[in-house]
Amino acid sequence: MQFPRFFSSGSHDLAIDLGTVNTVIYLRDRGIVLSEPSVVAMETTGGISRVRAVGAEAKLMLGKTPDNVRTIRPMRDGVIADVEVAEQMIKYFIDKVGGRPMRIGRRPEIAVSIPSSATQVERRAIQQAATNAGAGKVYLIEESMAAAIGAGLPITEPLGVMVVDIGGGTTEVAVLSLKGLAYSASIRVGGDRMDEAIASAIRRKHNLMIGEATAERIKVEIGTAQIPEDGIGQTTKVRGRDLVKGMPSEVEVNQGEIANALADLTAQIVEAVHSALEKTEPELASDIYDQGIVMTGGGSLLANLDDVLSKATGLPVMVAENALMCVATGAGRALEDPVYRGAMSST
Repeated sequence: MQFPRFFSSGSHDLAIDLGTVNTVIYLRDRGIVLSEPSVVAMETTGGISRVRAVGAEAKLMLGKTPDNVRTIRPMRDGVIADVEVAEQMIKYFIDKVGGRPMRIGRRPEIAVSIPSSATQVERRAIQQAATNAGAGKVYLIEESMAAAIGAGLPITEPLGVMVVDIGGGTTEVAVLSLKGLAYSASIRVGGDRMDEAIASAIRRKHNLMIGEATAERIKVEIGTAQIPEDGIGQTTKVRGRDLVKGMPSEVEVNQGEIANALADLTAQIVEAVHSALEKTEPELASDIYDQGIVMTGGGSLLANLDDVLSKATGLPVMVAENALMCVATGAGRALEDPVYRGAMSST
């Protein structure tokens, strides 16, 4: 599979939310143009590996591939774990949003979101992958900053705002004011850890082994951060492999089980927010008391998580509109609008 290294002179710059679970691309002047799973299927034939599928098509292959095909998730905890595969994935997505191959022209500027906990080595890996994928210049923007911009928070004003961005690999907690981060922290808790916790709980209680796609489906369908009043709530059928009999089997799981499975992770998110509030300057804390907390990212859509966080902090908690797209939208606006340009760092 061949990918164009360059865009035409009329091409657009773009912003990428290079997530552990999903990659979202924002194209200058057009907005969100792509949202696909961060998965690559590699096929090996005669000792030579090539890309078999990327994105949604590759995700359908998870846990279902023959021996010569591997499904790889090149992102882990919000940063690149496999540079070469990540580069192939980025090239593919850029090609997909850029259209058919064009004659050589100006290489685009690309803004990529990163967790605040990313090391210099991890930042260089992201820069290298984006450059090799065709970027003329690479900007990095912290996920919490991008999320706040994308959620429409007044980050340019002398006003303290708090954002909690729960992605696939990390949860970013930040207090922002005057286009800067007054406080920022990242914990490695996100959608992936939630899926693992669900799969582990079902294995322990029902002796049933399930795959990550099934665990994610359960999370979306009946996942909740709060135990139902009757302790059971909604139920769903789950199929997998019985660990005792070694045969395919089906069991019924309920919301109470899932809430218990996620309780520790929910507590870690609450603790991260508590820690941020404790370390926030009094004047900024006063603003947050008035403004409340805004949640973004796919993990923020877990049922009742906003209620749990609100009860734990005594503050109003809101889930941003279009929470899944906030980081990519914010990074894109930082590229487009000179007002937010200073929120990015160039490499």
